[in-house]
Amino acid sequence: MKENEMVFGIRAVIEAIQADKEIDKILVKRELQGDLSRELFEVLKGRDIPVQRVPAERLDRLTRKNHQGVIAFIPAITYERLENIIPFIVLLDGVTDVRNFGAIARTCECAGVDAIVIPSRGSVTVNADAIKTSAGALHVLPVCKEKSITEAIRFLQASGVKVYAASEKAFENYTAIKYDGPVAIVMGAEDTGVSMDNLRICDSMVKIPQFGTIGSLNVSVASSILIYEVVRQRMNEQAQ
Repeated sequence: MKENEMVFGIRAVIEAIQADKEIDKILVKRELQGDLSRELFEVLKGRDIPVQRVPAERLDRLTRKNHQGVIAFIPAITYERLENIIPFIVLLDGVTDVRNFGAIARTCECAGVDAIVIPSRGSVTVNADAIKTSAGALHVLPVCKEKSITEAIRFLQASGVKVYAASEKAFENYTAIKYDGPVAIVMGAEDTGVSMDNLRICDSMVKIPQFGTIGSLNVSVASSILIYEVVRQRMNEQAQ
């Protein structure tokens, strides 16, 4: 993590929050107390910014400067608002590997996807590794960080977007669906997949057939297959 991607010092972090700067998360020394500490947590009330209590040694490893027990992480990009982005969306439910994230973003940018949606907690964030793996795609592809994937799905559905989840539990082959109109695809983590709560509310579940002995495809590969099926169908429609 580069120091220009961090804000350290209690007062500096408070000012960044009050200025509505994008903040991925804040690390706070476990033993931190005092008036400024109380002011920091007062400013954080009502804001969806993850805070972690950590040992002082972890903060010291991140910077040699006087962090005063508080470090805030600044994203390498500016996140977009989901309501400004429609109609071809990819949502990542529980994906935490930054290299998979970067590879998915690279595919999305090449395929003309309008945005990627990630949750504000329990997910990857846009860091230097993700940008590098994306071959720079994350510099130009909008990324929406929403409170939850569930809320994002419901918002998209209310906006007329059909939402499809990739799942091994599905009965329909991914090629059997007609992806016409505004479309969103939900991809889950390789170990757990899309959460059951989100599977229940999606318009449909689709699967990629597998004939080998390995349990599942890499999520970035599976994303590419589904994304380019949407592209293929849209290109066929345009050619008719």
